[in-house]
Amino acid sequence: MKHVIGLGCLVVLLCTGCATATKQEPTSLQIQSYQTKEFDAEKGTVFASVMSVFQDLGYIIQSADKETGFITATSATTNKTGFWDAMGGMQTSGQTKATAFVEELRPGLVSVRINFVDTANRSTAYGQSSQEDTPILDPKAYQVAFDKIENAVFIRIGNRGTTPQPVSTTQPASN
Repeated sequence: MKHVIGLGCLVVLLCTGCATATKQEPTSLQIQSYQTKEFDAEKGTVFASVMSVFQDLGYIIQSADKETGFITATSATTNKTGFWDAMGGMQTSGQTKATAFVEELRPGLVSVRINFVDTANRSTAYGQSSQEDTPILDPKAYQVAFDKIENAVFIRIGNRGTTPQPVSTTQPASN
């Protein structure tokens, strides 16, 4: 009986160890799959939509080149100093950097690949500083951005066929 219980405990320990050991980082192909989306639209429309969404999300456009399709943007810098960092005389600030590559695959079909990186800048009272860049690998962050880009593309395409109506400046006649 002791051997059965001992063996059962060993199996449970091995299984829990295996479960934590099998948690792997996503492969480059998996990362590319959630960082990339195709749109049925013209390159100019998609490029403008990506720029607009980055700005809507609070990013500051650093550079943009429609011909190459490359956009770089950064969020505003925020204070990330925690209690223990402050007690140790360290300050931490950071921001998120974003890049986008808008590529025409064929007329009317455009691929967009976006990338988000979280940065942390640490400095001490002694003048030492360091920067740590961490790729954002949460597929939900990319899905939110692509949903917003898709909406922006839809709005841009939908507004093409409409003609602006003149605004009347005359007052309606009163009876």
